[in-house]
Amino acid sequence: MTRDDILDAAAQVFRQKGFHGASMQDIAAAVNLQKASLYHHVASKQEILLALLDRALEMLTERIAPIANQEIPADKKLREMIRVYLKSLSENSDLSSVLLFEHRSLDKKSHARHVPNRDKFEKLWRDVIDEGIRMKVFDCEDAGVAVRALMGVMNWTLTWYRPDGPKSIDQIADEDTNLFFKGLLAKNK
Repeated sequence: MTRDDILDAAAQVFRQKGFHGASMQDIAAAVNLQKASLYHHVASKQEILLALLDRALEMLTERIAPIANQEIPADKKLREMIRVYLKSLSENSDLSSVLLFEHRSLDKKSHARHVPNRDKFEKLWRDVIDEGIRMKVFDCEDAGVAVRALMGVMNWTLTWYRPDGPKSIDQIADEDTNLFFKGLLAKNK
C-alpha cells in the first residue's frame, strides 16, 4: 500500500461522499486497511485533502504551462489550453472533482498553503489573456474577470459532461472556445 494508492482511493471517496461525508474509515476500507493502519500513512483528512489539491494543481500546471509558454499567438494558446484543461478534468474526474468542489473544506492553515498554488495556476491563464490584449488579439476590459468566467464555464462542465454523451470533450472545448472568442451576438447587430 502506497501513499498514492491512498490518495487515489480518497479522491474517489471524496467525490462520492463529499469531504465532510467521508470518514477516515471509508478511506481505509477503500484500500483494505484498518483505520489505525491508515494513520501510519496520513495524519488526517485535511492532510489528504491538501495533498489531493496539490496533486491536481501540479498535474494541471504540468499540462498547461508548456502551452502557455509556446511562441504562438495568444488565441491559439488559449484554444489549446482550454482543450487540454477540459480533457485533463474529464480524464481525472475523481481528482478534478476534489479540486473543484472540496477546496472549500480546507481549514484556514491548509487554505493559506493552497491559495498560492491556485493563484500560480490561474496566472498562466491571465498571462495569456494579457498577452492577447497587448497584441490586440483580444479586446477585454479585465483579464482577471475573463479568466474567472472562463474557468467557471470549464469547471462546471465536469458536473454535466458524460464520456458517452452526444459530444466529445474536444467538441465541447471547441464550442466553449468559440463562444468565449465570439460571444453570443450576431456580427451584424
